[in-house]
Amino acid sequence: MSALPPDLRPPAYGAAGLVDVLPGAAAALGVPVDRGDLPADPLGLHTALAGARRVAVLLVDGLGADLVRQHPTLAPTLAALASPVGDLSAPCPSTTPVSLATLGTGLPPGSHGILGFVTDVPGENRKLDHTQWRDDPDPDVWQSRATVFQHAEAAGVPATVVAPYAYADSGLTRSAYRGAAYSGTVSAGDLTARVLHALAATPRALVYGYHADLDLTGHVRGVDSDSWRAQLQLVDRMVEQVVTGLPDDAVLLVTADHGMLDVPAGARFDVDAVPELADGVRLLAGEPRARYVHARPGAAADVLDRWRVLLGDRAWVIGRDEAVASGVFGPVADDVAARIGDVVALARGTWALTASHQEPGPSRLAAYHGSLTPTELAIPLLVATGSSLS
Repeated sequence: MSALPPDLRPPAYGAAGLVDVLPGAAAALGVPVDRGDLPADPLGLHTALAGARRVAVLLVDGLGADLVRQHPTLAPTLAALASPVGDLSAPCPSTTPVSLATLGTGLPPGSHGILGFVTDVPGENRKLDHTQWRDDPDPDVWQSRATVFQHAEAAGVPATVVAPYAYADSGLTRSAYRGAAYSGTVSAGDLTARVLHALAATPRALVYGYHADLDLTGHVRGVDSDSWRAQLQLVDRMVEQVVTGLPDDAVLLVTADHGMLDVPAGARFDVDAVPELADGVRLLAGEPRARYVHARPGAAADVLDRWRVLLGDRAWVIGRDEAVASGVFGPVADDVAARIGDVVALARGTWALTASHQEPGPSRLAAYHGSLTPTELAIPLLVATGSSLS
């Protein structure tokens, strides 16, 4: 088996990962969550949040832990929050749909089955973009595991998701958040107000808020840009407003779905510009830093060899069985394994495996994520408490 390169890291499932945040928050509210073989609350949030009757989890898309540490003067509120367990780990691939489903279910990707930004729909020779998904495939079938919000609902703890109106009826929302009431937002200010309203509405509450603009700014302008830094300041102000408005018996947890890194022009490997890479390939999925390559029948071994040779040390290139055995997805259920490519290519360094003809828009972005470098994997878990819990 091809060993994980030294510059890539395995995700921490059931120890110190994004996967453990909502189960821990639920435990603090007395909600039991069935996680199979994973511990109920490895982060110790039941103890750390003792006395809390209301818990809000705010996920800021793209707010990597390394990026927070680099800008303490731009984000003084974030810099001043407690960090009781240190950095957490995003899942694999370190990309938004995978992370949101991992957060919402409290399970690794191999269990919940949302295994990439874009994946093959087995047996149908088509791709599913999880950010454009509505009802095909059926979200309740494609991701059939119970969410933490459903566990909260069953335990009598009201759960609310506060996120943009545009996502209210999406397949990803249904898969990751079912069991929660959906409160649609139109702006960052609206997000702040609705999170606080949901916290105050009932004596006990589990509230989840999602903010997307930092990630979008990073993708388009780069994380080393004035635009990204200005957006970070706005995020910090938003967090400050939530902290200031917390009910006395409430806790705010701030986390993220992944980090992000800029990709220079010289580190873009265009797979569409190398015709040999298309030989034997049925479908190219994933994204520029986490590729899934699905081979034509009988061609998987040749495709794997060809991608390994031509990509060299730009990526960790392995077959599906090797990827599953490595544990980077957690235990992989038999009924979702085929969603992983016959070949998996996780970018190393600052490389991106673009596809200029098949994916012209994504190939022009300034910054990416998806692989297993420390910068992409490390996400914060920051805590603020109401006055009666301080």
